[in-house]
Amino acid sequence: MKVVSFALGCKVNQYESEAVAELFSEKGYEIVGIDDFADIYIINTCSVTNLGDKKSRQLLRKVKRQNPDAIVVAMGCYAQTVPSDMEKTEGVNIIIGTKYRKKIVEIVENYKPELGIVNYVEKISDEKDFEDLYVKKLSNRTRAYIKVQDGCNNFCSYCIIPYARGPVRSRPVFDVINEVSNLAKNGFKEIVLTGIQVASYGKDLEDTNLLKLVKEVNKVEDIERIRFSSLEPNIITDDFLKELSSMKKVCHHFHLSLQSGCDKTLKAMNRKYDCEKYENAVKTILKYMPNAAITTDIIVGFPGESDEDFINSYNFAKKIGFAKIHVFPYSKKTGTAAAKMQNHLPNSVKNERAKKLLELSTILTKEFNDKFVGKTLDVLFEQKNEDGFFEGHTSNYIKVFVKSQNNIQNTILPVYMEYEKDEILYGKLV
Repeated sequence: MKVVSFALGCKVNQYESEAVAELFSEKGYEIVGIDDFADIYIINTCSVTNLGDKKSRQLLRKVKRQNPDAIVVAMGCYAQTVPSDMEKTEGVNIIIGTKYRKKIVEIVENYKPELGIVNYVEKISDEKDFEDLYVKKLSNRTRAYIKVQDGCNNFCSYCIIPYARGPVRSRPVFDVINEVSNLAKNGFKEIVLTGIQVASYGKDLEDTNLLKLVKEVNKVEDIERIRFSSLEPNIITDDFLKELSSMKKVCHHFHLSLQSGCDKTLKAMNRKYDCEKYENAVKTILKYMPNAAITTDIIVGFPGESDEDFINSYNFAKKIGFAKIHVFPYSKKTGTAAAKMQNHLPNSVKNERAKKLLELSTILTKEFNDKFVGKTLDVLFEQKNEDGFFEGHTSNYIKVFVKSQNNIQNTILPVYMEYEKDEILYGKLV
């Protein structure tokens, strides 16, 4: 029988969908692509925005049309937060949410059409255990994402995720190391520690934290790079950076969540820091890793964000000098505190602000990349593109293109950087 396991949304969702696909593969099922005819479709839904909800519903209906006799499973954040929407979505047979994914093969195999829609969603807010859902094998990649924690305790006013994922739960250190070791044996050079709130790793466990986890991962042979998916400024201290900088495998790249460069907006968002604390975190990183790339996310057009607030946010981003800014126009999400706020802005204002910030991001990325023209950096090559260039990334996550007669995929090689074009450094092998 053929199975599709497809994720909408974040890297954590993608990781979980790969793990689910592996569970079916181990039982002899054939894994196929989202546009293929299959007997079972498992859609890992996204609920970070109302648009994510809409895309999830559309995809669930689409796969049912591909095979009206297929079993369609709604899994993930949207299914968890509003299972009633899944019950109303044409074609859905099973609703799982963010729990019981480890039992998904058994659940699907026990399903009978006469049961109609079966809903396994349970309250997630009291969940205390990390679900041991993990990936043993990956193919055709050089960078592996490893989920080390789930859940979030922050309750930012714009975010539904704590309601979808529950409280912070961390994966045991030994379990993470086992997966890293398996991936190293399969030839992976770089691993990315990912989760819903990675900086909170270990808060629910005894005698461990993110730094201690990284130290253990750093000991695994054949893994040459360790990267973080995203961190928050509150974890950045002198001691934390001093320890990280002493480990050669840790990448000099920090995706440091900002969301706004205006203290008034940060407070309305219920973020747990202000601009001064954020700037000090960046200075601490650069103190120990002068060539580190700082990338971030910024939301524009949050309810009540005035022209002055946006200018403050824009100027703060410019002052920090990010290597890249991921820009998101605020999207109203049903069920969040921000959705109930006054002074929601029109899309025209949000889109104009997003355009300005994206233009700034392009300028800042070029300025950051230009600093490395004429220098030699190590690059992990990931694939060969259709133009004949091998593509890779430096430790500080600059994309690099190189021509080579040899197959250099999945190797780390020194590259002399010749010039920058369209946010890419072009170079030659040394």
